[in-house]
Amino acid sequence: MMLAQALLLAAALAAPPEAAAPPAGGIERVTFAEAVRRAMARNTSTVVSAEEIRRADGFVGEVASQSLPTLGVTGTLTRLDSDRTSGGRVVLPAGQANGTGLLALPLVAPSRWAQWAHASQALDATVASDASVRRTVAISAGRTYLSIVAQRRAVEVSQLAVQTSKAHFDYAFERRRGGVGNALDVSRAEQELAASQVQLEAAYVLLVRGQEALGQLCGENRPLDAADVPGLPDLPDQAQALNESESRADVKAAAATAYVASRVYKDSWTDWLPNLLGTLQGFIQDPATLTTPTQGWQAQLVFSWTLFDGWLRPSQLKERDALSKEADAQLDGVQRQARSEVRTAIEALRRSRTAYEAARRGADSAQQALDLSNQAYRAGAVDNLAVTDAEQRARNAALIAVIAEDSVRQSILDVLSAAGRSPGAACGPSCGCGRGSWGRSPSATPPTRP
Repeated sequence: MMLAQALLLAAALAAPPEAAAPPAGGIERVTFAEAVRRAMARNTSTVVSAEEIRRADGFVGEVASQSLPTLGVTGTLTRLDSDRTSGGRVVLPAGQANGTGLLALPLVAPSRWAQWAHASQALDATVASDASVRRTVAISAGRTYLSIVAQRRAVEVSQLAVQTSKAHFDYAFERRRGGVGNALDVSRAEQELAASQVQLEAAYVLLVRGQEALGQLCGENRPLDAADVPGLPDLPDQAQALNESESRADVKAAAATAYVASRVYKDSWTDWLPNLLGTLQGFIQDPATLTTPTQGWQAQLVFSWTLFDGWLRPSQLKERDALSKEADAQLDGVQRQARSEVRTAIEALRRSRTAYEAARRGADSAQQALDLSNQAYRAGAVDNLAVTDAEQRARNAALIAVIAEDSVRQSILDVLSAAGRSPGAACGPSCGCGRGSWGRSPSATPPTRP
C-alpha cells in the first residue's frame, strides 16, 4: 500500500485532472490549440501585458509632446472701481479686455529628442515583453492540458482497477459462500477493493483540479476539459534547437531591454547641451494703454544652458551605466538559460523515452503475472494473497506507464518551448497535417478482471 500511495502521489505531481464520472456533464471540452489560443487571449497576465503596451504607447506621446510645438490662448476681463487718471488724463480704464495667443516651438532640444527616441525604443521592448508573457502563458496552458490527458488515463486505470478488484472480491465471496474459500480470502479481496476505490476518488480530485486550472489559465470562470491528445510538430535536433533558441520571445525581450538601457546611457551626453526655444505671441488689448496698442505681436528666441546642476547629470550617468550593465548581464543569463534548457530538454526527452519503454515492459509483465496468478488461484495452486499482490503490482505498473507516457509528452513540449516554438503550433489528431498524434499506449493498459 505504501508503494501504491507513493505511485499515486507521483501521478498527481506528473498530471492535473479531468472528469470521467463526476461533473463531466457540463464541462466544455476544448482542443489543445484552442486552449492555448484562449489562454493567450484571455489570461490575466496577457490582458495586463496588452494594457502595458497601451500604457507605453501613451508614454511615448507624453514624451514626444515636449519636442513638438504648443499653442495656447488666454483671455482676461478686468473691471476696476473707476478709471485711473493722471493729470486729468485716463491712464487705465475701469473696464479692460485682453487676449493673448502663444506659439512655442523647441528649435534645439537634444535631450528631449533623445528622450523621445528612448520612449519609442521602450515601447518596442514592451511589445517584446508581451510576446514573452504570451509564450509563458502558452507553455503553462500546454502543460496543464497534457496533465489533464494523463490524469484522465490515471482515472481510467483506477476505474478498471476497481472493476478488477470488485470481480476478485465477488469471486472470493462466492467461493466462501460455496464452502470452498475462506474468510481470509474475502477480507483480502475486500481490502484491495477499498484501496482501489480510494485511489479512484483521489484521481477524480486531481482531474477536477486540473480542469479548474485549465479554465483559470484560459480566463474562464468555469473548468475546461481536454478534448483530444494533441500532435506536436516535428522536433528539431540539438543544433537546430540551439540556433532557434536565440530567437525565443524571452531572449528577444531581454535583448530589447538591454538595447534601451544602452541607448539611454550612450545618449546621456545630450543632457549637457543647450536648448533653444522659439516663441511667437500675438495679443489684443481693449482699450489700448499708453504702453500697449490695441493689437500686436512679439517673437522671442530663448536660449538656456544649465552649467551646474548640483552633480545631477553625473549621478544620472552613473545610474544609467549601472542599469545598462545589469540589462546586459540579464541578457547573457537569459541566453545561457535558453541554451541550457535546450540541452536539458533534449536529454530529458531521450531519458523519458527510455523510461517509457521500460514502463511498457513492466506493465506488460505485471499484466502477465496477474493473469498467471488468477489461473493459479482458480486451480488452487496459490491463495488469493498472490492475486492481491499481483493486482497491486499490475495497477501500480499501469500508473507508472501513465506517468512515463506523460513525461514523454511533457518532454516533447519542453524541447519545443526551449527552441522557441509556441505550443500554439500543436494540432489535434484530426487536423490532417500528417504529423500524427499521441495516442494511447499499450503500456498504460490497466489490469483485467480475473
